[in-house]
Amino acid sequence: MSSIGTGYDLSVSTYSPDGRIFQVEYASKAAEASGVAIGLRCKDGVVLAVEKVQTSKLLVKGANKRIVSVDNHVGLAASGLVADTRHLGKRAAEEAQNFKETYGSPVGLKALMERIGAYVHAYTSYGSVRPFGISTIVGAIDKTGPQLYVVEPSGAYYGYRACAVGKGRQVAKTELEKLDGSTMTVREGVKEVARIVHLVHDDNKDGNFELEMTWIGPETNGFHVHVPEDLLVEAEAAARRALEEDMDED
Repeated sequence: MSSIGTGYDLSVSTYSPDGRIFQVEYASKAAEASGVAIGLRCKDGVVLAVEKVQTSKLLVKGANKRIVSVDNHVGLAASGLVADTRHLGKRAAEEAQNFKETYGSPVGLKALMERIGAYVHAYTSYGSVRPFGISTIVGAIDKTGPQLYVVEPSGAYYGYRACAVGKGRQVAKTELEKLDGSTMTVREGVKEVARIVHLVHDDNKDGNFELEMTWIGPETNGFHVHVPEDLLVEAEAAARRALEEDMDED
């Protein structure tokens, strides 16, 4: 990349001779180097999870949130730069509020994704800004049912049944492909997602981590909230047992 990109990666508005925008690719690398984020669309809701690697023993558990509420029924999780995640979450909340004030009803996720995608794409079009260094997962329950999307640093967005971004995403995607979310409840989804996050985490390289998980479903009355502590503890314990059983079989 460096041999081709030299001189063409100084501005986000500059194309290389072969039509690439290197700063967008660099932003994607920043997202890929962060802890994994997973989204799972179940038959009755959506589960979001983020692997928060503990870079210091002094960090307060539960204080540094990586998943934000965009609206009552919409949650946003991302892998990559934390500041970019919070900025985009705030912008998405403003767009959701603007939609509600204009049309008098909660925003549908597809309409919200069109606005977020356009906003992220704008940051790849002008020399005075840089792309967002995050890959973003957005989940919701709207009038069409559970929905799940991913927004890339380029501004492109895609609808998914299940998705993973960040470090370890390939292993996570392989595990997600084995699941049938259309027959799974969100409570079952919480346990499966916890198992996958524990599976992809590398203790040798990353050390300790904290699992942050939220859900939207019938048990939350359609609101995006954090998974209750007792259920999260139960899910993590089940995940550790499953990993130990797999190691014993090997």
